[in-house]
Amino acid sequence: MISYARQTHEEQPDAAPPPVEEHIAPAPRVSVQAFCETVDTAAAVQAAGEDRRLGKAHLKIQMGGMAAATEAYRSAPTPNVIVLESDGRNDLLGGLDQLATVCDAGTRVVVIGRINDVTLYRELVRRGVSDYVLAPVGAIDVVRSICNLFSAPEAKAVGRIIAVVGAKGGVGASTISHNVAWAIARDLAMDAVVADLDLAFGTAGLDYNQDPPQGIADAVFSPDRVDTAFIDRLLSKCTDHLSLLAAPATLDRVYDFGTDAFDAVFDTLRSTMPCIVLDIPHQWSGWTKRALIGADDILIVAAPDLANLRNTKNLFDLLKAARPNDRPPLYCLNQVGVPKRPEIAATEFAKAIESQPIVSIPFEPQIFGSAANNGQMIAEISANHKSIEMFLQIAQRLTGRSETKKQKSSLLSPLIDKLRGK
Repeated sequence: MISYARQTHEEQPDAAPPPVEEHIAPAPRVSVQAFCETVDTAAAVQAAGEDRRLGKAHLKIQMGGMAAATEAYRSAPTPNVIVLESDGRNDLLGGLDQLATVCDAGTRVVVIGRINDVTLYRELVRRGVSDYVLAPVGAIDVVRSICNLFSAPEAKAVGRIIAVVGAKGGVGASTISHNVAWAIARDLAMDAVVADLDLAFGTAGLDYNQDPPQGIADAVFSPDRVDTAFIDRLLSKCTDHLSLLAAPATLDRVYDFGTDAFDAVFDTLRSTMPCIVLDIPHQWSGWTKRALIGADDILIVAAPDLANLRNTKNLFDLLKAARPNDRPPLYCLNQVGVPKRPEIAATEFAKAIESQPIVSIPFEPQIFGSAANNGQMIAEISANHKSIEMFLQIAQRLTGRSETKKQKSSLLSPLIDKLRGK
């Protein structure tokens, strides 16, 4: 028998697939070889290989189905994952038995077939097949199937990365990202970490009133040391649910990075934190582009002027093209209503972007300036300020979660508390 991984789906081959918006954890660096019988399936697998979640996987596609796979592995080692397309029932089961004679132990197999039958599915499970996907398949079906092979149900959930970037410098993207992270931690009760990626000029340490001796620079410049314990030592605790990976904000060195400089940091954070908020500086480089494309969700912060509109449109177009299986980026308008400044109306902005802003945050320099200078969040300065509800709304859209309900106290609560005290 082939020593495949155990199946990842319950015996429900005719169940409707999950929605595209579900959170699919990225696959690790694995080799995947697909043997297709139809051009449509080959095209879907090819499109899946271009998805960000399979960015680390090495994918190879061949035609010929089961027979080609069996012949190929008579003289070559098998990869981590084999994707097989098959049209028939008998050919499928017989072909798997033949493949078992040449397949290496530990290889995982995904079968794409056209027979929607529970008995067949059980036979595949009995032979150790990891997953059975009903054709026709789309790219997201292939992505989901391969990625789920490496996301065991008993394992800790992989963290969700949220990237926040400004359409233009000075639009308040860092302020928004820090307050949204605060709402995620406080109102949604999710453990979260803010990673300040502006190593030279980052303000997260100031906004959270933190001055840690170490931070994200120590991890980026020592990639060989990056692991869970190392990252934990670099985190600064802001609240019970919120931590900070601070930027040094010094100019004693130049912060030129390669495209994959932050990969080890992000991968480690994913394994330890349910939510990671990336405060991405307004610059365009290989690593910022990679961080945006690799994020689970993206928030663009823009001011209501022409330059911001152009830049937001450019970001939308690039990210939608690079992430065809993800929902489009979200955006919000900030600093709306600056006195005597001509502005583009939110309706016109939405018409050009072909998407509505989540919220439009008004220009209120007094409270935002006080919060920045005091090292506090808006919720700490004014508990009932209207922008707090907007930050929560953004947090809910980005995480897909609702606000944690607080238990209401009844009129008898004081009396009950006294009786309990006695």
